[in-house]
Amino acid sequence: MDILITEDLKKYYEMGEVTVKALDGIDLKVEKGEFLAIVGTSGSGKSTLLHMLGGLDIPTSGKVIVDGKDISKMTKDELAIFRRRKTGFVFQNYNLLPLMSIYENIVLPIKLDGINPDEMYIEQIIKILGLKGKEAMMPGQLSGGQQQRAALARALASKPAIVLADEPTGNLDSRTSLDVLGLIKTAGEKFGQTIVMITHNDEIAQMAGRIIRIEDGKICRGGDTNVKGKE
Repeated sequence: MDILITEDLKKYYEMGEVTVKALDGIDLKVEKGEFLAIVGTSGSGKSTLLHMLGGLDIPTSGKVIVDGKDISKMTKDELAIFRRRKTGFVFQNYNLLPLMSIYENIVLPIKLDGINPDEMYIEQIIKILGLKGKEAMMPGQLSGGQQQRAALARALASKPAIVLADEPTGNLDSRTSLDVLGLIKTAGEKFGQTIVMITHNDEIAQMAGRIIRIEDGKICRGGDTNVKGKE
């Protein structure tokens, strides 16, 4: 079952007399439970694509279908609700609120939606990600790797349809990066989450089940959903 589909997805920017084609006709399918890595050089369009998949930006044309819903046709208010309920984000800079405890950060998106957290599920996530005993601590009291684990826990907490990771190991050393990526993969398998990660690091990308390469706003390798673990 495809949880994520894009059809002829385009994002153009007008810069004076020049049209910049950040995305130029992206056709992509991602299966439920898949761990997909999107790689490419700076300016290739991979970050723009991730923003489109998460409803953070609106395409010039084409479709983005997540869990059966075409989000490219949603209003800003509808997109805000969609992001909160259906998408978990993991950013390079963690984006944890410094004046909230780790537990408060993890359950914040759920509380914003007026829903009571599934405490047993949250506890399971915290345990798997090695944050047990750190729930009452503040983000500044944790290492970079621990903060990224907390960001991942927050992304998983609402049981989203997809988890989007934007260079999740960009601020971590190589050993911590592999540890965090291992936890992302383990958590995805444990909870049946679909994970889409962008990275410029080919070694990090190898941990995914499938890799696609994007250059000049187009998929140049790995677009076939039947090819697993290869570019």
